[in-house]
Order: sequence, then structure tokens, then C-alpha cells
Amino acid sequence: MSDSSISSVRRVIALHPAHRDDIGDLTTRRPLPARQLEQLDPFLFLNHHGPQVYPANNQGLPFGPHPHRGFETVTFILEGSLAHADSAKHQSVIHKGGVQWMTAGSGIVHAEISPPEFLRDGGPLEILQLWINLPARLKMSEPRYVGLQQDSIPAIMLPGGAELNLIAGEWGDTRGPIETLTNVFMSTLKLPAGSREQLPVAPGRQVFLYIVNGDVTVSGEPAKPHQLVELDRDGESIVIEAASDAQLLFGHGDVIDEPVYSHGPFVMNTRDEIVQAVEDYQAGKFGGLSA
Repeated sequence: MSDSSISSVRRVIALHPAHRDDIGDLTTRRPLPARQLEQLDPFLFLNHHGPQVYPANNQGLPFGPHPHRGFETVTFILEGSLAHADSAKHQSVIHKGGVQWMTAGSGIVHAEISPPEFLRDGGPLEILQLWINLPARLKMSEPRYVGLQQDSIPAIMLPGGAELNLIAGEWGDTRGPIETLTNVFMSTLKLPAGSREQLPVAPGRQVFLYIVNGDVTVSGEPAKPHQLVELDRDGESIVIEAASDAQLLFGHGDVIDEPVYSHGPFVMNTRDEIVQAVEDYQAGKFGGLSA
């Protein structure tokens, strides 16, 4: 590697381990927010559910109807399946390898639950849910939803042997199927043991890099499963080397740099906007969804 390419590699600022916060019998780890990292603007929150195996005749996921306003949720189904329904009349069942991208915008009620076959038969389950903030000018956007099965997501083989599944943004001549409101790039990355990749990122963009499983080195720093890697925003690339087979969540986005005032399922810029969101939801302005 030349001196110029070395200088362009982003530096690791910190590694943030996920903390356990199980929801009933659902194994849950949360790397963001972390003790020393409130947000990674524009990325607000990540829950890692599983991996675990559900028995037959189980109760499934506990995420019945609930509201959101002011941001986007992105759900990655790594194992199992997930049924989505919302007050904007979207419905889908997404299986292993698929993604759900929902813009809550001005307000929506949605449910993410296990489909009947999973309740009956059980099986492996592993899901990531990421919250991505919206700037003030887009917080009241019309709600929307896209559900993608695995075969709708381009799988790109990288020079070092890794596979990048492109969900949003561009990679070379390939464009991901999700057209985002804020030019977010989002992908999952599978690295075989011994592989090495140098991933480009435009300077100034905030990187979101989470180690789902496997042992890797990021820009020279060893990282382990369930760690969120915080990187500086100066360089033009990230170098990842895999000591074992590994799976990562890799995204980046423009920094919003606005006040964040959140309360439960609402993320706005001021307290008054949160109060308004609660009042609007209680008044039925988000629409309804049966349990």
C-alpha cells in the first residue's frame, strides 16, 4: 500500500460493545446508544435480536402495533422471517436475507411480528433494526415502506473475496433498490476468513460499521462480534481484514447536525414537537392498526 493510500484510511476512534437488554425471551443486544456514544449522526439506534432458535408453537416477536414519527427504521432479517403491517396499508412477510425499510415521517403505526408458519414451526431467528434520523425539513414526509426479499438485493463480489449486499446507494455501476430521502448508503458485508477489503467512503460522511459475527481488523484495530466501530470522518476508505468468517453491517450517511429530541418512538428537534407527536398519535392522526 502506498503512503497516499495509507493516509486516506480512516482511523478508528473507539469500539463500542453492545449491552444486553433482553425483551422477554428475545435475546437483545444494543450497541447504539452506547454509554459513551449517544448517536452516530445520522444513525440513532441499533437493536440486534438473536441469534436464537425458537421452539414449535412459540409466541414469536413481541413488536405489536406501535407508533413512530420523525425518522426511518431499517430491519435486516438475517435468519427467520418477519411479518410487517402498518397504518398506511403496507403488508409483507420478508424472509432470510431480506430487508424492510420504513419511513415513519409524519407518523405511522406498524407491527413487526412473526408470521403464522414461524409461530407453528419455530426455527432460527436473527434480526437487526436500525433507526436513521431525518433532518427537520423531512421529518413530516409522507410515510412509506419497502419490503425486499433477498433475491431483490444485488450481491456484489469484491476483489478481496467478500460479498457486499447493496441495499441503498451506489457501488460502481450498481445501484441499490432502496431510494432513500437522505442519500444514505446501506449494505451487509460477508467476509470469508483471510479476506481483505478496502472500502471507499467519501470524506465527511459518517460511517456505520457493526460487527454482527466474526473477528476482524478495521483500519488496523482488532474488532470482535457485537461491537460498533466508531471511525473518524477524514479519510477516504476503510480497510477490513477478516481473521474468521464474518458478517458486518456497513453503511454511511451525511451528518445532519441538528438538535435531537427523542421520546420513546418519536424523534424530533424540540420538546414541543414531541408533545405534538404524542397528541397527534392519541388523536388518531397516525391511523390505526389492529393487534
